[in-house]
Amino acid sequence: MAECRPLLLLSHLLVNDRPFQVTLTKSVFSWQSLRPRKPPSAGGEKYSVPVPEIIAVRETEVDGKNEECRRWQKMPSVSTEKIVHAFTVYHVQRSKGHHWWCSEVTFYCSDHQLCNQWVQALEEQLELQAMRPKNLLVFINPFGGKRLGKQIYDEKVAPLFRLASITTEVIVTECANHARDYLLEADLEKYDGIVSVGGDGMFSEVMHGVIGRTQKNACVSQNNPNAELVPCDLRIGIIPAGSTDCICYATVGANDPVTSALHIIVGDSQPIDVSSVHHKNMFLKYSISLLGYGFYGDTVSDSEKNRWMGPSRYDFSGVKAFLTHQCYEGVISYLPATKTLGSPRDQRPCTAGCQICQHTGEQLKASQKEREFKFLNSDEHQQWKVIKGKFLAINSANISCACPKSPKGLSPAAHLADGTMDLIVVRKCSRLSFLRYLIRHTNSNDQFDLAFVEVYRVKRFKFTPKYCDEEDSDIQEVSKNLFGQFCRDHPTCSCVQLTSSWNCDGEIIEHAAIEVRVHCQLLRLFARGIEVLSSEKGNSNSVV
Repeated sequence: MAECRPLLLLSHLLVNDRPFQVTLTKSVFSWQSLRPRKPPSAGGEKYSVPVPEIIAVRETEVDGKNEECRRWQKMPSVSTEKIVHAFTVYHVQRSKGHHWWCSEVTFYCSDHQLCNQWVQALEEQLELQAMRPKNLLVFINPFGGKRLGKQIYDEKVAPLFRLASITTEVIVTECANHARDYLLEADLEKYDGIVSVGGDGMFSEVMHGVIGRTQKNACVSQNNPNAELVPCDLRIGIIPAGSTDCICYATVGANDPVTSALHIIVGDSQPIDVSSVHHKNMFLKYSISLLGYGFYGDTVSDSEKNRWMGPSRYDFSGVKAFLTHQCYEGVISYLPATKTLGSPRDQRPCTAGCQICQHTGEQLKASQKEREFKFLNSDEHQQWKVIKGKFLAINSANISCACPKSPKGLSPAAHLADGTMDLIVVRKCSRLSFLRYLIRHTNSNDQFDLAFVEVYRVKRFKFTPKYCDEEDSDIQEVSKNLFGQFCRDHPTCSCVQLTSSWNCDGEIIEHAAIEVRVHCQLLRLFARGIEVLSSEKGNSNSVV
């Protein structure tokens, strides 16, 4: 049975010299041709836009210049002496590869009162969209990626924000942690969200500032690895302008500034898990995508020495780390995620409206309401599991970590907001075998279907390297106890006394011994998850 949608307005208007029946309900704005083209298209010409995806409506000067879109509007050629009024609707239009763009359609009529009635009705419906931001704080990193952050914002994003009547305060960052430090101290009450223009590093700064400020206001100690962190109210939008833009790609499906800006304008809200990283009860960093030791840690550590190379430094350092083929010995302790739906190998990626993430959100709300925190605070009742050995890579993924070079990511079935992370362990193997594993990141083959690769869905994990710095004397003692029997069982062991660094969302963590815990739906982004491609569900949103 068709959904009953109360009719708000219905009129016969002209679009491109042709009559259309234009209809507005509380949920959909649509227009259908009353005089189909010849030959008529299958099913007639009918176009519709969900009301939440209307960006703006403006009364248009006929045969004059429209200030918002800065171009001339040409009136229809028929009955020009009568048709003197028009309004333009700007709306989201989908294209290939999860890209969005701002489309527009102009409607003409001879009655000025009718024109005003349509503009007023559409504006009233837009005012009812409570999730839309009206005031944003924007941070621009002018040095990230190809150093085009400010240009991208000024030319592609700012005009859309103005069109949508969004007020912005723009800060161009001048040094590392500028955004984080500002967010920790500034008055944020007047803002509906924070926008990061840059790469994953810029987003990490903003994320640390927003989470840190929230915990500071709630008097929660971030140094306590067992603390229940308070979820953040301010949403964060990402305008990609960096080298990889992994977080944007994995949550939107494209690294496109216009697409991201439109997700911000329509007020999308996607909860996302965040992991906290500690060392000896000292807070180090938050991670939202990749936490990697070994191969990925060595890659980002070496790339810092070659920043003059720009984005290509990651390829150079990656090849170098692959040729070095360094293994690292250690012990991984992890707490399995037993009360969750899905697994790392179920071949069901997280998409917009993911039922697993929604189910987790319902569990989280119920536990918070009852103040029992059964879902989050049951760690002490579960048994930790232990893995020992030599590893080429140890990776933790909160999200798929997809990017243009790896469309499915490190963990294709990882979820954005299910309160878990995927722990991927790559044991010592030959260079050829490791190359096979890396190549599978770029194709559709199962990257976990290899004898030397293990994957676990976990809530927490700890890593203790065999060799520690002198300052980690207590960890050295633990390491000695853990590895004593292991090395006695392998008398030919001739391990090089080296440790790697942790790659935390592209930033370096020097401490090798860490404890990691995932915090369910701690943060919200201006995103909705990756939508099913329009080619798979039919295109019902087309321009005339």
